[in-house]
Order: sequence, then C-alpha cells, then structure tokens
Amino acid sequence: MLGGILERVLVASQLRTSDDLVQALDLSAGDSRAKSSAFWTMLTLSAIIAAGGVLTDSTATVIGAMIIAPLSTPIMGIALGIVRQSRTGAVRTVCLGCLLVIGVGVVFAAVIPGSYDLLENSQIAGRTSPGLMDLVSALATGAAGAVALSRSDVAAVLPGVAIAISLVPPLVVAGVCLGQGAALLAAGAGVLFLSNLLALVFAGMLIFAASGYGTPRETRDERSARRTRLVLGLLFAVVFVPLAGHTAATALVAVWTERAEAAAGRWLAQRPAASVTRVYTASTTMHIEVRVQGSPPPVDPLLADLRAQLPDRLGLVVETTYGERLDAGTVGG
Repeated sequence: MLGGILERVLVASQLRTSDDLVQALDLSAGDSRAKSSAFWTMLTLSAIIAAGGVLTDSTATVIGAMIIAPLSTPIMGIALGIVRQSRTGAVRTVCLGCLLVIGVGVVFAAVIPGSYDLLENSQIAGRTSPGLMDLVSALATGAAGAVALSRSDVAAVLPGVAIAISLVPPLVVAGVCLGQGAALLAAGAGVLFLSNLLALVFAGMLIFAASGYGTPRETRDERSARRTRLVLGLLFAVVFVPLAGHTAATALVAVWTERAEAAAGRWLAQRPAASVTRVYTASTTMHIEVRVQGSPPPVDPLLADLRAQLPDRLGLVVETTYGERLDAGTVGG
C-alpha cells in the first residue's frame, strides 16, 4: 500500500535528477566555498534571531528564524548520503552547526537575570517537554520536505516545511537553559531536536530510496547498509523511550489535575461565589488556586477526598486570589 502511494506521489517526469539533488543538498559539491559561506552566515543569523525570539517570547520572531534556518539542508544531505552510500561530510556540518547554535543560546543566556523562571516563557516551556506527537509530526514534515526536494513542481512548499520542523529553536533553548544551569530542561530541548533530526533523516531516506536515488543493488554494500539501519534504529529507540515516558506522564498529570479540580469544586460547594481558578503541578506538589471570600474552608476534607485519587506523598498547596497560602500537607500522608 505504501509503495503504491509513493509511486503516485513521486511522478518520474517531475523528479529532479540525481545530480541536481546532490548539488542542492551536498555543501561540498560544486562551489563549496560559496555554499559554506552562505550556510554558516544564514545559520548564525537564524540562531541570533531565534535567541531574540525565545527570550522575548515572540512566536513571530521564532518563525522568522525557522524560515531562514538552513540546518535542514545538511540533515537531508545525511539521508541522501545514506541512500547513495556516499560520504558528504554532512554529519560533521550538522554537528558543528548544532554547537554554533547552542553557543549562541549560551551567550544570550547571559542577559537573563538569575531569578528568571524559564518555564514561564512559552517558547522555552514548549520545547523542553517533547512527546510522541512531536516525533509523528516531524516524520510527516520530513517526508513532505523530501518530496518537495525530489520533485521540481512542489518546491514552493519548502517554506512551510521550514516552519513545521523545529531545528534551530530547540538548540537555542538548550543553550539558554545550559547558560542558566538548567541541565534537565536543556536535555528536554536536546531530545526534541534529536527526534526531529532522526525523523528528517528516516523520512528522507524513505522518499529518496523510493524515488530511485539509491545505489544499484549490484553495487550496494549490504553490510554497511545493515550497520546504518542498526545505528538509526538504536538512536530511534533512545529517543522514543523519553518521548513515550513524557507522553504517559503528561496524560497521568492531566487525569490527576481533573480529579483535583473536581474535588476542589466539591470542597468549595458550600461557599457562595467560590470557585477554582487553576490547578497545576510543579515538581512533586499540586497547586490549587481558588477564588473565595475570606479564608478557605479547612483543608482536611479536601485531602480526604483526594486520598486514593492522587498518588501518595504528592504535596498539596491551596492558594487564594488574595495571596493566602495553605500548605495542606501530602496526599495519603
């Protein structure tokens, strides 16, 4: 079924020649000096723009950085090199490019005050906790990019693909978090980038192979091909585990939040005009923000209601809109 779909998508008459694709994706082919100069200049500028957009929490600015970021070119070059079983230096370019962008993020982190809450910034928070849907989206985006590169009649979709795939922003976020000493947040952003990179490579390999850009079977080094597939499979497994774990954890927290919000609503039911304004979890503590006239009711009934609905030892804090804070203790404690 997949083969039939690819045959309809990859119309032979519209495919670029192998030489054209190599010229587009291999920075060492043709005028390598001009290509390298343009690549590093645009990557540096996109990193600076992305850092400014991240620190000002500006989605429009970050999108602008994503449009001009050239990092997907050598990544797709990796996919083409694997299919053609040729060395292009794309892996080295990607590694050095990653270090450059992370370095820009670290430098920009110097302007952030030490008390700055990174997770209050939506550009940072959204890129430090990736899930499985990020991987699925990246696979589809990689396939779209490979099709656009392979076919001469759909190249106009490439700006949209650049916006859809997140490469430079998570690297900048990783640098900012490292500069602030938030290693776990930096690791989350790194996992997002790595999952996007692997998805681009995998989807690119699939499309390029289906397009006929691969090495003929009689000259193919099967041992090298198996080794490459094994390495990519292991890397996918390494990325899949934290993504799946975070997705499951997010689903559990959502369930616990709904239970806590319902219990808090019952707890306030006897107070006129009282309501629950927000419930969120930070680390091992659940915070329940309420709007109530005067002091809130005793918290013991709330704790009793939540027992067996939330995990034991989870801390509970009630905060009112008037600034009053009640440390209710721990569920099941």
